[in-house]
Amino acid sequence: MLRGWTANAANLLEVRVRVVNSDRDFEVDQTQSVLDAALAASWKLPHGCRGGNCGLCKARLLQGEVRYANGRPLGLSDAEIDAGYIVLCQARAASDLELELYGIRAAHERGASRLPCRIEQATLVAHDVMIVLLRPPPAVDFEFQAGQYVDVLLPGDRRRSFCIASPPHDARLLELHVRAGAGVESTPWLFTDAGQRAAAPHGAPGEGSLITIEGPLGRFYYREAATGPRPLMLVGGGAGIAPLLSILRHVTFASLRRELTLYWGVRGSRDLYAQAAILQLVSRVPGMRYVPVLSEPEPGWIGRTGIVTAAVLEDIADLAGCDIYAAGPPAMIEALRDEFPRRGASVERLYCDSHA
Repeated sequence: MLRGWTANAANLLEVRVRVVNSDRDFEVDQTQSVLDAALAASWKLPHGCRGGNCGLCKARLLQGEVRYANGRPLGLSDAEIDAGYIVLCQARAASDLELELYGIRAAHERGASRLPCRIEQATLVAHDVMIVLLRPPPAVDFEFQAGQYVDVLLPGDRRRSFCIASPPHDARLLELHVRAGAGVESTPWLFTDAGQRAAAPHGAPGEGSLITIEGPLGRFYYREAATGPRPLMLVGGGAGIAPLLSILRHVTFASLRRELTLYWGVRGSRDLYAQAAILQLVSRVPGMRYVPVLSEPEPGWIGRTGIVTAAVLEDIADLAGCDIYAAGPPAMIEALRDEFPRRGASVERLYCDSHA
């Protein structure tokens, strides 16, 4: 069988997926994505946006064909497609498949777990962003890596993913940044009405109540530099600043001596909701550079303007040797994956997390 993907291949009613790095296989039918079939078969696989943008559910297709009903996913680069990678949340099987999966766990294995958390505090910090502090059970030692996320489990077998902004060394409270807008109806425990972007009187309606989370999840996390203290560059867009804050707080706490640069792109100055926390970190890290970039600046703004990825390329001619962590909207991640390698950025040290 030829390995590849096609936009038009017909589905079989039911096919078998062989997982080469496991002793368990699973079946998938034409109504399912490969990811949904794997999750139904009790695999715990990394996944995030479910829209093909974040790339967390990448797998390598060794045999068989898949199709993408919505066209090529943004979460795959040309080099990854050439190497045989697919994104499971969008892929539909057009034949029997042979896959190499990453980060796989059976349901009974240790790793991500479900636990109840109390909403300790929910604070409206911008017109469309709520910072939520969750308190895990006191008897639970919740361990995660800087940059990972959790899923909040919702009624009707729904879930919504939120990156953790707090650092791994302090998991007493988990800080989540919840943005209103698309999908806000999934978080009635925070915002008043599905179309509203305001807090309820006396804070969010769900303060003090219990919710269930599953985590930690995700392959976007801070890697210790194995070959010396390479420069560390962080590029955030909107609420994508959350996992980057976790990384910054971890690096600062661990006193890791690395050249640090943070670019944060938002629309207007009112969207710089985490700036106070960032400036506090800047004051503690000698030489750290922080560059906020506004795409729709107000009159009187004297800082950088335009697209955040363009600002990075204007400032830095050669990205070779940098460890780059980027989190933000799909368009930002797509531009970064396309443009940064042309400036010398190593694909192996370019870590991305897309937030729809």
